[in-house]
Amino acid sequence: MQASKAYEANFDGLVGPTHNYAGLSFGNVASRSNEKSVANPKAAAKQGLRKMKRLADLGFQQGVLPPLERPSIRLLRDVGFSGDDASVIARAAREAPELLAAASSASAMWTANAATVSPSADTEDGRVHFTPANLAAKLHRAIEHGETRRSLGAIFADEARFRIHHALPGTPALGDEGAANHTRFAREYGDKGVEFFVYGKSEYGQGPQPQRYPARQTLEASRAVARLHGLSSDATVFAQQSPDVIDAGVFHNDVIAVGNRTTLFCHERAFVDQHKVYDELRTKLDALGTPFTALEVPESEVSVEDAVSSYLFNSQLLSGADGRQLLIVPQECRENARVAAYLDSLASRKTPIDEVLVFDLRESMKNGGGPACLRLRVVLDEAERAAVNARVWMNDALFTQLDAWIDRHYRDRLAPADLADPKLLAESRAALDELTTILGLGAVYDFQR
Repeated sequence: MQASKAYEANFDGLVGPTHNYAGLSFGNVASRSNEKSVANPKAAAKQGLRKMKRLADLGFQQGVLPPLERPSIRLLRDVGFSGDDASVIARAAREAPELLAAASSASAMWTANAATVSPSADTEDGRVHFTPANLAAKLHRAIEHGETRRSLGAIFADEARFRIHHALPGTPALGDEGAANHTRFAREYGDKGVEFFVYGKSEYGQGPQPQRYPARQTLEASRAVARLHGLSSDATVFAQQSPDVIDAGVFHNDVIAVGNRTTLFCHERAFVDQHKVYDELRTKLDALGTPFTALEVPESEVSVEDAVSSYLFNSQLLSGADGRQLLIVPQECRENARVAAYLDSLASRKTPIDEVLVFDLRESMKNGGGPACLRLRVVLDEAERAAVNARVWMNDALFTQLDAWIDRHYRDRLAPADLADPKLLAESRAALDELTTILGLGAVYDFQR
């Protein structure tokens, strides 16, 4: 039964002032292949901001999530560097540049990894639940969840409507990568749905595992999040990602699959026992009176390598007010001949995808993050939407403010060696201090020294 009108809002992460290519993410092909190249933080932030504005102009609910404080002086002090802030950075640059790189990463821009979100229609207590991801597989991301929780708390502050959990314990056995390995199917956003959790391995069970790159999400973590959110077993499906595609660079499920309402768009090699996965989704959705369509892309038309290089599946699949589905893809999809040919054929195939929109997200893509990486999906009914911090919703005025803010505070060139510049910390803190006023975030940053 549909409770009330609801919307899927996308909350995109603003790219932070320390956006750089340090190549920190083993298993992420783009991240490692662009290691040590020069980044343009200003261009990166503006590319993401323009995507947000375009989608808001098209009528989609579009919010903004702030960057985290970087470089993280807290991390550097926790690993033994002392003195004033400039001394901490200088010593880390000399003695452990890899730790300075981790402390300076702007990876929180990819808010698909910020948390897993379950809407109130699915949860036992009727609240929207958030569990920040512990991101235990990578140091530069494992330090994010406490700050992420504070940001979410500043935006979704009404405890009667929103429940923000703590991250799972930060151990590999409970490795949790957030919404990048989670999607949800429902006839309408406000209906009760089926939540789809994808994992790379089971820490304690038997089953195939990747051999080249690590599996970051565990079955145990996915089940724990489902329990925390009060989800019923008849409305959850847990599927294992194919180990061979992880070894091909598919480090999260959203590099090989994307879902929306009643449609799953994925590669034919996405999951272990793929057709059994479809059958379980179809059966559980059928019990809710909800249809299900799997739009499967064959290897013969688009290889896994093509999918990884173009990020075809790291796209946003969105339903407009008229019910038409839009696929939001990066421009790299147009630069890959096989992927472009597949996209051009969608209209003649009579698929659930009605239109393809292309965006320039080159700076994010070079670090391994496409349109889907940049957004966190949050289904909200009208009352819940009204309870969100109103100043984070994208509109003409906020776009103008943020565009000018980026011009004031961001560099147009940043190489990994520039992370040793103590001025970068002062610039970043000045930017974030002003951002708290623009977005009405209060004391979300503690500028820990």
